[in-house]
Amino acid sequence: MLYIGIDLGTSSTKALLVNEKGEIIRSASRSYGIIYPNPGWTEQNPEDWVNALKEIIKELSVGHKDEIKGISFGGQMHGLVVLDKSDKIIRPCILWNDGRTEEETKYLNEIIGRETLSKYTGNIAFAGFTLPKILWLKNHEKENFDRIDKIMLPKDYLAYYLTGVHATDYSDASGMLLLDVKNRCWSKEMVEISKIKLEMLPKLYESYEVIGKIKENIATELGLSKEVNVVIGAGDNAAAAIGTGTVGDNSCNISLGTSGTIFITSNNFSVDNKNSLHSFCHADSKYHLMGCILSAASCNGWWLSKILNRSDFDYHNEEMKNISPDNNVFFLPYLSGERSPHNDVHARGAFIGLSHQTTEPMMGRAVLEGVAFALRDCLEVAKASGIKLTSTKLCGGGSRTTLWISIISNVLNLPVEMPVIEEGPSYGAAILAMVGSKEYKDVLSATKQIVKIKETVYPNVKDVEIYEKKYQTFKKLYPALKGIL
Repeated sequence: MLYIGIDLGTSSTKALLVNEKGEIIRSASRSYGIIYPNPGWTEQNPEDWVNALKEIIKELSVGHKDEIKGISFGGQMHGLVVLDKSDKIIRPCILWNDGRTEEETKYLNEIIGRETLSKYTGNIAFAGFTLPKILWLKNHEKENFDRIDKIMLPKDYLAYYLTGVHATDYSDASGMLLLDVKNRCWSKEMVEISKIKLEMLPKLYESYEVIGKIKENIATELGLSKEVNVVIGAGDNAAAAIGTGTVGDNSCNISLGTSGTIFITSNNFSVDNKNSLHSFCHADSKYHLMGCILSAASCNGWWLSKILNRSDFDYHNEEMKNISPDNNVFFLPYLSGERSPHNDVHARGAFIGLSHQTTEPMMGRAVLEGVAFALRDCLEVAKASGIKLTSTKLCGGGSRTTLWISIISNVLNLPVEMPVIEEGPSYGAAILAMVGSKEYKDVLSATKQIVKIKETVYPNVKDVEIYEKKYQTFKKLYPALKGIL
């Protein structure tokens, strides 16, 4: 049988058709735009996602309609999708990287209090989380707030479109600041704080659970069997972790997408001392700690396309490889503010240490190093909590740059394992579809049989020493510049 894994991303939806062995049969993608109502605000029309979904499923299923047994999702997290009593979209979705909720985030952390939030959810408020967006809607669009009948997350709206079921999974719900993560249930206290009703929230499922079958009229439109299982799936980072086999206890995955994450699994719920990392549910029914930096591969994209006006993202890799890592050029990758560990929407990017001898390849390499150092910041928080890693996996668009892989290995002083298939959320979603459809008994056994490692990149002792010294300088730069930029 065949399975479809959908990755609902910020700039496009990508999908894979795979067989029960995890072999990719076909892939497809569709792009769409982002709405920028004001500087720092980002929104999207959920109907664009639906149109992309329909086109993708039709493309993937050609010649295979009767073989498709299950569909599941990985999706951009934290977005606020609000529906009225007729299940009509009230307004465009406010996205994960939207920065309008500074006041609401401040209210939650300082008035409600970080300790209270952590007690009820395991997390503090970050500007990208869903609850600050709900409060913003209440404060600034009261008419729209009063029309809310259902609150959903982006990928869950696609699952609703296929099934008519209002559902979400624990991993994605963890990023709303409404879930009691430790006990895997909605927090009644947080619902009261948010001024919404519990019945507005979708039913909770494990990421590998079937929420229903495709509605008959939708199945007919798409040319699929109405017996296809719709498995709820996971937030994009949890889905990516499944796709790289990052399950069980004390396993790590780094994702270099538009944003960057370091994702550390655990069999048990835990919270770091300052709530700098997110304490979320994982898609394997366990837990994870996650550090999220808001700009990762997007930093490289900005440098190449906006500054250098280049479309060939690999054109100067060889020149950068020849640059010694002990040069004194630094880059702060805070182009969209920063989440982990600084939680500062006003943080901004900067080049530091430029001189007459500074060259374009030196600056390009500094961009890659700056992202790696920001990930190291998150790793240091985890290490301070007693976590000891022996390796990490790597996925995302940035993982296709061999120099970046080496830099990350040296900056983190960890072996980096590269999966054979690096499709991240869509591949993980396909695996979840298999588990939900009883192709495998659980997520762990599925990933053990499906996910393979093609190579491991090991740290270089000399470069590790250089980057250790350089990181000690890097971590002083943000505090020194805070409030200036």
